[in-house]
Amino acid sequence: MPHITVNPFDTESIKKIKYGEDRSTEVLFKANDIFSKDELIGIKRENESFLLHLKKSPDTWLLKYDKVTRPLKVNLLKQAIADVSSEIEVEVLQSNIAIHPTKAPLASEYEKNIEDFVDIEFPFESVAIEVGFGSGKHLLYQAQKNPDRLFIGIEIHTPSAAQVLKQIQLLGLVNVWVVNYDARLLLEMIPSNLCHQIFVHFPVPWDKKPHRRVISPSFLEESMRVLEVNGRLELRTDSHKYFWYSMETFLGESVAKTAVEIRKNEALEITSKYEARWLRQEKDIYDVYVTSTEESEARVLDFDFSFKDIIYKKEILDKISYKPELFEGFFVHFERLFKIDDDAILIKLAFGSFDRPEHKYIYLDKSKTYYFNSNPVKTLTNYKTHLKIMEYLNV
Repeated sequence: MPHITVNPFDTESIKKIKYGEDRSTEVLFKANDIFSKDELIGIKRENESFLLHLKKSPDTWLLKYDKVTRPLKVNLLKQAIADVSSEIEVEVLQSNIAIHPTKAPLASEYEKNIEDFVDIEFPFESVAIEVGFGSGKHLLYQAQKNPDRLFIGIEIHTPSAAQVLKQIQLLGLVNVWVVNYDARLLLEMIPSNLCHQIFVHFPVPWDKKPHRRVISPSFLEESMRVLEVNGRLELRTDSHKYFWYSMETFLGESVAKTAVEIRKNEALEITSKYEARWLRQEKDIYDVYVTSTEESEARVLDFDFSFKDIIYKKEILDKISYKPELFEGFFVHFERLFKIDDDAILIKLAFGSFDRPEHKYIYLDKSKTYYFNSNPVKTLTNYKTHLKIMEYLNV
């Protein structure tokens, strides 16, 4: 991802003004990490807000993207870094922010943010979802084969999402949406009984960190809610351990009713390069199909994530604990604190469901408090967590 290496400089030269030849890169604030010498720079460009991270080592500094708030359009990051560093005339030692305008632009019409799904129309006869589409070969093949079906591809790896957006435009497809987000959270935004299929092909096994697996009891529950009657969740994996883990999940004691079908070494019409490699290695491939058997109740997304009359007060600094706080069904972990000035701070935190956590920043000053960059996903668990966060900040 884009970054530059620079010699140390006086960061007071970074002002709350607009930068660049077209004055389209606006610096919103500069925040100092109270636990280190690092700084964050709040940026707004093309109606998107994100953070740049100034990471300081003794000899050189690194100006790079912030993982939590990074936009899908990499050129936004590159241009912001270029505009700010050029304006304040820092000495650049190394750079990878070259902008390539000749490349195929992102098909932004088909790029969706998770906030879009609060109230969105699905203008197709049916809908399918692919979780973790990687290179997009299977996703694009299915979209070409089924032009009357909308395919929502969810991919947390930003370069993969950007690459598929380019392919959508090159292939002239109109029935693919790309979402660069955690599928476990996005699924909660999808209306009940909407989907015909949910594909989960070759998910990362996470044998050493099983809590990170996409397949879980809660994912199964959400999938069955989202699927239409007789719709299927389709898991395909080359991992023997993941296969048996999925069977325990789909047939576990907590599952009252389920319909499961298993196949081994089934040949598909389309094969990814990774699957082709595993087939050459004669690895077994397992398919598990779980069918939705009953209609689900409608989802409810009527949650308010505003902070109402909460504003920054110095007493907040004494109240915040940086140890994870565990509650019934959720947690709150204030991770870092960044001081903007005497009257404003930025808090980095993780919170929400144990297997589907949110990572956000909260901006507070003397007049307002809000989630910087975007609100949490509108789930009941996140809303309960939000109320607990408000308790901490209300002093």
